[in-house]
Amino acid sequence: MAPQENIPVAANVLGTLGTILWCIQTIPQIWTNWRTKKTDGLPGSMMYLWALCGVPFGAYNIAQRFNVPLQVQPQAFMVLCLVNWCQIMLYNRKWAVWKAVLVGVVNAAAFAGVETALILTLRPLYDAGNETGVLVVGIIANILLAMGLLPPYGEIWKRRGRVVGINFVFLSMDWLGAFFSLMSLAVQNSFDILGGVLYIVCILLESGIFLSHIIWLFRTRKIRKEAKLRGKTFDDIAAEHEEHGTPFKFAERKSRKQIKEERNDVEMGVARQEVMANTDQPQ
Repeated sequence: MAPQENIPVAANVLGTLGTILWCIQTIPQIWTNWRTKKTDGLPGSMMYLWALCGVPFGAYNIAQRFNVPLQVQPQAFMVLCLVNWCQIMLYNRKWAVWKAVLVGVVNAAAFAGVETALILTLRPLYDAGNETGVLVVGIIANILLAMGLLPPYGEIWKRRGRVVGINFVFLSMDWLGAFFSLMSLAVQNSFDILGGVLYIVCILLESGIFLSHIIWLFRTRKIRKEAKLRGKTFDDIAAEHEEHGTPFKFAERKSRKQIKEERNDVEMGVARQEVMANTDQPQ
């Protein structure tokens, strides 16, 4: 596909809307992370893969000579995702602030260097009619973007459809950013299929996250209503069931590792009780 020339005004307008949304999309998530000092349910792998996706994504858009907003978009996307990833390392992994900042800056510098090298290497080849390199980079960007949206589905499965830790304002802005960017490609003189697939993948997988939580809200409506009447939350009800050892339909699924650790804790507790009982017995 030939480089884009004479970009229509509509493409620039739609691309600008998509870029603005993707430039500020994760600010609500960053704010939520900072305010709550928690990132439970927000996978670190999601944000890191998205940040990494910005490298081939940016090289692809610049080599293709897309409208300027779409060339800027991946860079902002990469930086904001790295900020979120650093917060996850800080709040979930309990990294020191200096370590999270240093690792984040080093990653950003490495990503920028790799992207620059890709652009300088691929653009002349692409202009000469060799599209293979750009095609491969575009495919990698699509794969990384899709992979980044898979970890949240693991969290959703764990919580039986519930979405926790992901700010829905952020998710909505991300969805709209992808939508307007897709429309920007659609009104260009020629539609770039690979670039379009990237945005479509994002739209479909994020729609699945929305749908999952809506279904969870519908399925748990009675439990949440009863909990509210008792001055409690859904989490309070779930905690009560776990404390009493009673089955709960919407209890979080546990990994094999967690089950094994709990079993070991129980066995160790029983062993301690037996030792204490034997010690207390008169000789």
